[in-house]
Amino acid sequence: MTRWVALLPVDNIEAYNKAGTGPDVVSGSAAADLPGSFGGTGATWDVAAERPPAAIAAEAGLPEPHDTVALAPVRGRCVPLLGPRVKRTLLLAVRPGTPTALVGRLEADLIAMPDHISTIRAWSLSRVDQTLTTSRWTHVWEQEYADVQGLTGEYLGHPYHWTCVDRWFDGEIPTAGIVDPRLVHVFRWSRRPILVPL
Repeated sequence: MTRWVALLPVDNIEAYNKAGTGPDVVSGSAAADLPGSFGGTGATWDVAAERPPAAIAAEAGLPEPHDTVALAPVRGRCVPLLGPRVKRTLLLAVRPGTPTALVGRLEADLIAMPDHISTIRAWSLSRVDQTLTTSRWTHVWEQEYADVQGLTGEYLGHPYHWTCVDRWFDGEIPTAGIVDPRLVHVFRWSRRPILVPL
């Protein structure tokens, strides 16, 4: 079983949700990206299944997602949260040739964020499984929040974010700026948990 993130056009979201209820699909949830998202294609589809989202969509007669990544989890935590929640997805690419030790430090700093930022509920850091989906992306950093303010307020404005994490994304810092500036930062509402153990 693999968890996947797919970027969709904003059309036919309900059709993708219906396709995500098939017999070989553990869970599927699609929704339009909220204002403030960037780099996406209008909607995000989270799928846990034996088959890739492109195959599930094709079987339902739907267009192939614009971009799909298969997730190989590094670490995560599931924290109970009742009711709807905001699910945020960050797709990032570490620059080719980056030393393994630096990649490990980036991952450690991301994983430490929930220890400092109280609005992060469930979270998951994954590497992209290139054997299942050849992708320009190398990592996927996901979180769930009780509301949009938990992401756009405390998370994005927190001192830990600016001092310990943002440096990895700053190409002007030669010893740390290892992340390609092209990112996908999308967030949307979900009626149920997405970041749950399979």
